[in-house]
Amino acid sequence: MVQGLKNILISAGLVLFAASCSDDKAKQPADTLSSGTIDISVDETYRPIIEQQMRVFDSSFPDAHVNVHYKPESECIKDFLNDKARLILVTRELSTDEKKMLEDKKVVPTSLAIAKDAVAVVFNKASADTILSKSQLKGILTGVYSKKYTVVFDNQGSSTVRYVTDSLIPGQKLGANVFAAKGNDSVIKYVANNPDAIGFVGVSYISDYNDAEGMAFIKDVKVAALVHDSLQKEYLPYQAYIAPDWYPLTRNLYFIHRETYPGLATGLANFLSKERGQLIFKQARLFPLRSNIIFRQAAVNSNPQ
Repeated sequence: MVQGLKNILISAGLVLFAASCSDDKAKQPADTLSSGTIDISVDETYRPIIEQQMRVFDSSFPDAHVNVHYKPESECIKDFLNDKARLILVTRELSTDEKKMLEDKKVVPTSLAIAKDAVAVVFNKASADTILSKSQLKGILTGVYSKKYTVVFDNQGSSTVRYVTDSLIPGQKLGANVFAAKGNDSVIKYVANNPDAIGFVGVSYISDYNDAEGMAFIKDVKVAALVHDSLQKEYLPYQAYIAPDWYPLTRNLYFIHRETYPGLATGLANFLSKERGQLIFKQARLFPLRSNIIFRQAAVNSNPQ
């Protein structure tokens, strides 16, 4: 009888041990820095750049499967708050209220600015305007500028709309002359075909990538030089002028993730902030914030031709 009791106890112990091992295994993350499957949401303004980033990342880490969802920035933030995206790429930090919402869920987000972008202002090639001040931009956006422009943005809920309104007309409403297209490419096409149109797009969409020096823009539209109020000088959205914020309309691109362990979102964030990811941002005419860039001396004419 004693031996039978011992056998029962041993069997029970083995069952508990096996259950414990099973629980520990269940608690193990399903992904690592270079493998697994996750969903991320990306500001659709950066789709061409991130598609290029993902091609290099995927070829480097074949066991990593990142499902990328391109959306307006506001939708990316919602995905993150609702645990639908492990990582997001957006142009602003989370607000205090958003951080509090995550804190209530015991989520501690990690964020880092990885590149600096510029919002380019584009005219039709027939337009007489080539240089704009902030006050003139404000007048155009609110519909009180002396010349009646049709203003075109990429998307009603885009980061570009939010950034431009927050930067230039905080607390004011956009004029009745402001419309939304279906993406940055549509903005450029509309402006190219309408003499009285003016558009706001990410700098990567108007850069001529056949120019190795990174100083040329596409020929479809005319890129405006903007006046820096303090320096009293106009600047085009070149990388050398984006870096020190001499070009007035610059913004950061951030990654924000929710991982507390070395998972795939952390691996992707590391890639974007290290040498190869930073080089891709540089080639896309953004200014990489996590690598050392040296600008050589060159004579740059900030007046558009």
